[in-house]
Amino acid sequence: MIICITGASSGIGEATAQRLSREPGAELVLVARREDRLRELARSLPRATYVAVDLTDDDAPARVLAHLEEHHGGRLDVLVNNAGAAWRSTFADGGYENVRRTMELNFDAQVRLTEVLLPLLRAAQPSTLVNVSSTSGRVARAGAGAYSASKFALAGWSDSLAAEERANGVNVALILPGFIATEGFPQKELPGFLVSAPAVGAEAIADAIRHRRAERYVPRYYWLFAALRILAPRLVRRFVAGSGGQRLITATHPGDPHKPPQAGT
Repeated sequence: MIICITGASSGIGEATAQRLSREPGAELVLVARREDRLRELARSLPRATYVAVDLTDDDAPARVLAHLEEHHGGRLDVLVNNAGAAWRSTFADGGYENVRRTMELNFDAQVRLTEVLLPLLRAAQPSTLVNVSSTSGRVARAGAGAYSASKFALAGWSDSLAAEERANGVNVALILPGFIATEGFPQKELPGFLVSAPAVGAEAIADAIRHRRAERYVPRYYWLFAALRILAPRLVRRFVAGSGGQRLITATHPGDPHKPPQAGT
């Protein structure tokens, strides 16, 4: 089973590589920008190679495809679109530029890579495409509009793609993590019961692949937040605009507003 994981150098991506490496016959292709981190991770796994590339580069999808053709005969059974980043900013402060750069990585790059690799997934059916969105892709928070927009887009596109590709044997799974403690998102401001480890996200991805799930929240009970958004939108808007929402902003988007916390890139 050939598995390609983007954003594999840290966080959920790294944990997913470690988890999926234990699957029988798994051969991993790790994709991220930081070559030193990828090299170290690949060496620690039984069967893994890597492609060090910025997924926003024009030639990034072609480079990943070339690697699969050279090392795996052009076969791909699983693609995990996990790479992503966030910049803390209100729209008034960050404007269109903040939205543009966030969408470029969190949505556009995933779509461009999938476009190039989809024929391989179709040829390997039954196969799986896993898109790692976020609970923020169902419930938006003040100060995280660009990030939520990118994750909403990824979720909506995934729903449509799942319907289109079902007949081709490609299962499209959507993973929606809540607060995960990673290098870019330490989550130190939040109570522990709200925060999960990257391994929990990795296990959800493994479960989605194994059982061909359609959608998984991480942890599972986070679906309640999405349901509440539909059932009581005014209440949710008041919360995310008030002190509770501001606390979540600080916890999930720490640091320099001009330097993006990277989620596994």
